[in-house]
Amino acid sequence: MKHIPASAIRTAAYPIVFGESADRALAPFRNIDLFGLSLQNASIEEAAAHIVRKAAHGCRTTVNFINAHCVNLAITDREYRSALEESDLLLPDGVGVQIAARLAGCEVPENLNGTDLFPLICERAAIEGAGLFMLGGGPGVADAAAAWACGEWPSLRIRGTQHGYFAKEDEDAVIERINRSGAAILFVGFGVPLQEQWIARNRNRLNIPVVMGVGGLFDYYSGRIARAPAAIRAMRSEWVWRLAMEPRRLGRRYLLGNPLFIAHAFAEAADRRGFAEIMAQAAKRTFDILVATLALLALLPMFLIAALAISAEDRGPVFFSQRRIGKDGRAFAMIKFRSMYTDAEDRRNALLARSDRSGTCFKMKEDPRITRVGKLLRRFSIDELPQLLNVLSGAMSIVGPRPALPSEVARYEGRQWERLHGKPGITCSWQVKGRAEIPFHRQAIMDRAYLRRRSFFRDLKLVFMTLPAIVNGRGAY
Repeated sequence: MKHIPASAIRTAAYPIVFGESADRALAPFRNIDLFGLSLQNASIEEAAAHIVRKAAHGCRTTVNFINAHCVNLAITDREYRSALEESDLLLPDGVGVQIAARLAGCEVPENLNGTDLFPLICERAAIEGAGLFMLGGGPGVADAAAAWACGEWPSLRIRGTQHGYFAKEDEDAVIERINRSGAAILFVGFGVPLQEQWIARNRNRLNIPVVMGVGGLFDYYSGRIARAPAAIRAMRSEWVWRLAMEPRRLGRRYLLGNPLFIAHAFAEAADRRGFAEIMAQAAKRTFDILVATLALLALLPMFLIAALAISAEDRGPVFFSQRRIGKDGRAFAMIKFRSMYTDAEDRRNALLARSDRSGTCFKMKEDPRITRVGKLLRRFSIDELPQLLNVLSGAMSIVGPRPALPSEVARYEGRQWERLHGKPGITCSWQVKGRAEIPFHRQAIMDRAYLRRRSFFRDLKLVFMTLPAIVNGRGAY
């Protein structure tokens, strides 16, 4: 029987059965234990659907988020940590938690931040008829956020809003108003740790099924604070934007808090995996970033020349993005200079029988889909250079097994799955010893051998062996 690693299997969207009872609502989450807390992982669509279904069924659920700042506070603030531990769902928020999970060898969770989750919850709540109450922010901020949501989904029921600057003696009246509103979901935006402590202190008095601590969410959707552009969010650097927008308020949190969190993440990983393994992983990542950055700077003129040549030949796009399978079966978009005609993928099936390599991988020395410029790019491996951007993003490494196509992975046999246990690389042991001339079953053996014996000096040796292999051109097609 073919062995498929558990980490390569992703949970499908759970079925929504409108007639099911509240106590049988299915949960799509997978638990991740990190920093002594049980975090839940699912896709953002699954998370939104689950939260709204909980609300629609009247299931009492407290939802909070965990990011790097939250971890720092939870380590020193017992009251805050206790409030987190009383939560029914703790959702991972931000790249920091993902870095910590990766260091600790855990499943890397999705980024389930409240700002991205909010519109999905609003959309589903509008369909289900689940009313919302927004509590927090400065005067008028929750009102503006509610107006934005109703503008996007006119059928959405906003049951009430209340700013967060009410007096202590007015708390009872505020809670009574929330309970009378008929809302199914209460968003509490007081900021960390005040919102979590307020929710824990008053949860037994709140008759709302789902209560969520959402931080500064209302500020973004009211328009008071501009959210980072999509390009910055794609680079996982939204915290830099937030720091630039509010340097006085957030300077200490990010400039001092981020290094502190990284220290906590390394300590957590060392407890789980051992100090030597963690240091080796850190050294490899540092090596990747340094080599990729220097290479991009040095090769910038070649990038420009290649881009102009590709565009001039057939006026098609310069880059080609393709879905590949990375470490532990995770898919990512690999970037290359386009070396084929724009209809190459459509013509692939018709050429399978003419492959020079039998079995898993498809290769042709005289592939008719390759452009004239593409042949030159492939001869000197210039088409692979944009993958330096994949290295900087963390999806790839400088050295590691070459990333496979999903169709190739589906045909893996025996221990060939083990080549997915390491982060894919731009170069590898068989890349410097013949490339496409080496049959796939031998490639898989060499990849597994590399993963068993990988080290900083082995990576350095393979990098230095790559340049003469490129000049030699053996197996480059």
